[in-house]
Amino acid sequence: MSYLVVIEFLAVIVSSIYGVLLAARKGMDVVGVFAVAFAVAFGGGTLRDLFLDRTPLFWIGNPHYPMITLGIAILSGLILRFVHRIKPLLLVPDALGMALFTLTGTGFAIEAGVNPFIAAVLGVITGTFGGVLGDVICNEVPTLFQPSPLNATCSFAGAWIYWGALQFEIPGGWALLAGGAVIVTLRLASVKWNWCFPGIREPSPSSKS
Repeated sequence: MSYLVVIEFLAVIVSSIYGVLLAARKGMDVVGVFAVAFAVAFGGGTLRDLFLDRTPLFWIGNPHYPMITLGIAILSGLILRFVHRIKPLLLVPDALGMALFTLTGTGFAIEAGVNPFIAAVLGVITGTFGGVLGDVICNEVPTLFQPSPLNATCSFAGAWIYWGALQFEIPGGWALLAGGAVIVTLRLASVKWNWCFPGIREPSPSSKS
């Protein structure tokens, strides 16, 4: 079993947990929780597979993935009964899930022989667009598209670190660890110190005169 398959398996679990926590903030029932968890866990990877023309889609080829997500959604009611505040818990599974899926997306793109820049972009898509779909289902403006602590930038940087490590013939496991460490560290640091890009707005009429 390759490193990427193991990382992908872990990414599904962590992202499903993040989706459960996201849905729980909206007070959804188990169907809603599963829908959000499913979107978060498989949204970005589905786009990656479609762009790379990989068939079957990774969660169809691995039917135990959505089964795991369903199991986590069903058990969420019992688990969350002992949780008093959900928001502080979102950061860790968000950062880990983003890192794990970014690396799998980049890795599978590299295996497909695409350009390194495109591989990094597909890594970002895999790592972040599940969260975008989760936010949309929860009727929120995706944090990826508004001034907020760095998100996609962390994925992009980690993807390049992973690719660069492979070019120096560093073993795959260590290359994944290096890329993942960069993504998680940058993400946690950006939240702690509120690193974000400014919003771009249309100039007000007064500023034009």
